[in-house]
Amino acid sequence: MKGKTIMKRIISLIIIAVLAITSVFALAACGNDSEKITIAIPNDTTNEARALLLLEDLGIIKLKDGAGITATPLDIAENPHNIEFKEVEAAQLPNVLKDVDYAVINSNYAIEANLNPTKDSLGIEGSASAYGNILAVKEGNENTDIIKALKAALESKQVADFIASKYDGAVVSVVDDLTDGYDSSVDYSALAGKTVSVAASPTPHAEILAVAKDILAEKDITLEIKEFTDYVQPNNALGSQGAKSSVTICGNTGDDV
Repeated sequence: MKGKTIMKRIISLIIIAVLAITSVFALAACGNDSEKITIAIPNDTTNEARALLLLEDLGIIKLKDGAGITATPLDIAENPHNIEFKEVEAAQLPNVLKDVDYAVINSNYAIEANLNPTKDSLGIEGSASAYGNILAVKEGNENTDIIKALKAALESKQVADFIASKYDGAVVSVVDDLTDGYDSSVDYSALAGKTVSVAASPTPHAEILAVAKDILAEKDITLEIKEFTDYVQPNNALGSQGAKSSVTICGNTGDDV
């Protein structure tokens, strides 16, 4: 085929968790078979491995036996299409899409770049994916009333309805037993006037937390949402000594709340 035909699509990977997010493959395919295909993938350990595992599931590459959640391009056993992989910081993937043939983009960054994971996708990570997002708290705070109150708000029907209407399947909630927003075992009167601080990425986590914020406000509890632009910073904010953030929404761990 003469010339070069550009076709941009998205491959979304649905990640299951209490507050599930998606990751997205945005694809720009070359029409000239003689040209090397370049795929940009996240350079952080978890998302890079996920990208490679999805490519293997799609039959594009084959990984070495035993390569799993720490897989890197060095673990590729078969690369029949002679793909060149470009490792890029996850947040920058939408920006480099124009310069590569394919890119693996986490859905929060895809959504911010006006990419629709469900409507434009070419392939989707299955619902059996081991990767998910968790609500993480500092050790010792797991069973405090304020954390129970936050958890109940996040697992509410209000939040689930918001996710369904806002993200049209690009973000999913898999909470089995939705609450009314509140935990009957919590003494909400004792929490009146208190603040809980949560570190999260802007999209979709901060948007989802805003719904929980309104629920907690009904009980005079303040939810302070601290936005960070990548996945590492919220974890650092949670773990640092003297940090104000007592909770974080973490991605790609494969754990449940």
